[in-house]
Amino acid sequence: MSTWKKIAVGGGVAGLLLAIVGFTVYQSRKNVVTVQTGKVQLQDLTSVVSASGEIKPKTYVNIGANAFGKITRLYVREGDRVRKGQLLAQLENVQSAADVNATRAALEAAQTDAIAADAGLNTAVADLNRAKADAERMKLDWDRAQGLYREALIAKSEYDSRKNAWESADSGLAQAKARIAQAKAQKESADRRVTQTRANLTRVSDVLQKTTYEAPFDGMITNLPVREGETVVIGIQNSPGSTLMSIADMSVITAEVQVDETDIVNVKLGQPAEVTIDAMPKKTFQGVVTEIGNNAIVRSTGLATSQQTTASQEAKDFKVVVTLQNPPDNLRPGLSATAKVTTATRSNSLTIPIQALTVRRPADLEQKTNGKGSVEAAAPQNAATKDKDKKDKDEIQGVFVIRNRKAEFVSVNTGIAGTTDIEVLNGLKEGEEIVTGSYKVLRTLRPGAGVKVDNTAPKKEEEEGS
Repeated sequence: MSTWKKIAVGGGVAGLLLAIVGFTVYQSRKNVVTVQTGKVQLQDLTSVVSASGEIKPKTYVNIGANAFGKITRLYVREGDRVRKGQLLAQLENVQSAADVNATRAALEAAQTDAIAADAGLNTAVADLNRAKADAERMKLDWDRAQGLYREALIAKSEYDSRKNAWESADSGLAQAKARIAQAKAQKESADRRVTQTRANLTRVSDVLQKTTYEAPFDGMITNLPVREGETVVIGIQNSPGSTLMSIADMSVITAEVQVDETDIVNVKLGQPAEVTIDAMPKKTFQGVVTEIGNNAIVRSTGLATSQQTTASQEAKDFKVVVTLQNPPDNLRPGLSATAKVTTATRSNSLTIPIQALTVRRPADLEQKTNGKGSVEAAAPQNAATKDKDKKDKDEIQGVFVIRNRKAEFVSVNTGIAGTTDIEVLNGLKEGEEIVTGSYKVLRTLRPGAGVKVDNTAPKKEEEEGS
C-alpha cells in the first residue's frame, strides 16, 4: 500500500472518530439545561412592609366659620406660632353685641319683677295670718253670743251683729287665701321670665362669642386662606362653610401611609419604622407604628368601604400612622413620605433567594422529562383517575437543588421574607446549591434533569440583537 493511501485511510479513521465523539457530546448536551444558581446560606433577615403617604401632625384642626359676617381683624399670619387662648380673628359683631346688651337689660328687669312678686307674696302671707286671727276672734265672739242668746242675756240685734262679724271675718280669710294663690302664681311667672331671659342671654352671648376666634391649643398656623374684609359663611347641608385657618400641633409629627391589604396583617402596633421624605433626600427618620386603621380604604376613590353601599373588588389599603421620633423643626404638613415598617426579624436564619421558589403539582413531579428537562404533555385521564386529578390540583412549594449535576425538587416551608431573600424552615442545608433562574427554566424544569451552571451576567438585549 502506498504512502498516500495510508494517509487517506488514517485521515478517514480520524474523521470518523471525531464524528463519533462530536455526536456523543451533542447527544449528552441535548439532555442538559443551562441554569443559574445560588447558595443556601445563614444570615440575618428582616421583613419590611413599605408604604407611601404624607406627613401630618398628630393633632390639627381646621377652624371654620361659626357665624356669618365680615372679618374685621386677623391677629396672626401663616407660619406664626400661637398659644392656647390667643386671639386669632374677629368678625363684625355690632348686632350681636347689641342683642347681648338688650337681653342683659331685659334680664335685670325680669329679676326686679321677680323680687316684687316675692314681696307681694310675703304681703299676702301676712294678710292671711291677720285674717286668720280675725276669723278666730270673731268665731269666739259668735260662740259666746250663741250661749248668751239661748239664756236670753243679750238682745237679738247684738246676736245678729256678732254673727255677721264672724261671717265677714270668715270671708276675709277666704279672700286672703285666694290672694296667696295669686301671689304665688305671679312669683312663679316672674321666675320663669327670669329663666327665659337668662336662656336668651346665653343664646345671644354664644352668637357674640362665635364672632371671636381663639387658639384651641398651642401650635402653628399652617394655613390662612382668608384676608381682612372678606365675608365668611357657616356651613349648611351639602355645603361646607368658610375655613378661616388651620392650626397644627407640630410637637408630635406622624407619617400617615396607606398599606396594601395583603401586607396589613403583618403590621402591629409598636413596630419600628424608617421614614424618608421626598423633600429631604438622603435623610432617614426613625419612627414607631402608633395607629392601624380597622376599615379598608378603596384605592381608586379614597373612601372607606363602610361608606359604600355596594361591594367592590378594587384594590384596598389600610391607614397606618407612624409617629416620628425627634422630627426636625422644618417639617411641613403634606410632605410626601415613605415608611418602611419592620414587621419581623430573624437572626442567623437559613435563607434562599426569593426567585428560587417555585411550585409544582404532584402530577408534574411524576411525569418524565422530554430530553430537555421540560414538562411533557400529560396523558389523557379517564374516569378512574378523577380523584387523583383532584389531589393533583394542590400545588407543592419547593426549590430545585443541584445534586450530582442534576436538578432535584425539594419541598420546603418558608418563613418571613426580606427584600431579596426568604427564610427556609426545613428541607435544605447550609451551602447547598439551588437553581435561581432563569424564570423560563424554573417554570419548566423537571426533577432529574441534567443541568449546566452558568452564572455569568446575561447579555443585554441590544447586544444580543447586534
